[in-house]
Amino acid sequence: MDIEAKVLIVDDEERIRRLLRMYMERDGFTVEEAENGTDALELALNNDYDVILLDIMMPEMDGIEVCQELRKEKDTPVIMLTAKGEEANRVQGFEIGVDDYIVKPFSPREVVLRVKAILRRVTSSSFNETESATKNIMVFPHITIDHDAHRVTADGKEVSLTPKEYELLCFLAKSPDKVFNREHLLKEVWQYEFFGDLRTVDTHVKRLREKLNHVSKEAAKMIVTVWGVGYKFEVDE
Repeated sequence: MDIEAKVLIVDDEERIRRLLRMYMERDGFTVEEAENGTDALELALNNDYDVILLDIMMPEMDGIEVCQELRKEKDTPVIMLTAKGEEANRVQGFEIGVDDYIVKPFSPREVVLRVKAILRRVTSSSFNETESATKNIMVFPHITIDHDAHRVTADGKEVSLTPKEYELLCFLAKSPDKVFNREHLLKEVWQYEFFGDLRTVDTHVKRLREKLNHVSKEAAKMIVTVWGVGYKFEVDE
């Protein structure tokens, strides 16, 4: 890896933590571990991790509770580890700000690929570096995206977005009025095409709209669903 990244692995099964640590460290990641939700939240709030791998079913605090509390303070990318029968928990996780999920039993290599995909999107610029500095601020009616500051404002008020919500908004806004289907968004924003749930896109669009709507109803209306096709960022002339 070009950039040394720090990952927190949270799971009450020592075997899973050991397996993930082995694969993550082999790829150059710095790894820390927690075996329950309480310890995980304390570590996550007191340290800066690039990605958190978070199991749902854990003693003391489950992964949903941990993520819920974490999102009050930080937007650290979170990948949830879930069992096959926990679909409702996965949907709930997306609604509180989980960036991605992986279903157990999983391939450790897949986990590494998912983590790298998130890191590429968070650490790399969504714009061509040769463009002038003024191009790093996109101004639309009701929404301004300041890429240098990684900040979004809607009608002058700042909107707090997770990294994935921010990336989704930036991607749509770079091509106003162009419709993207969910498969294309999954590939471009999440950077994987052979695995991944299309509902990931729907849930992030829903959360993005809700956050914009809290600040500006007009801004929220700019994220448009084109039924049977996908989504677009609509700009009125």
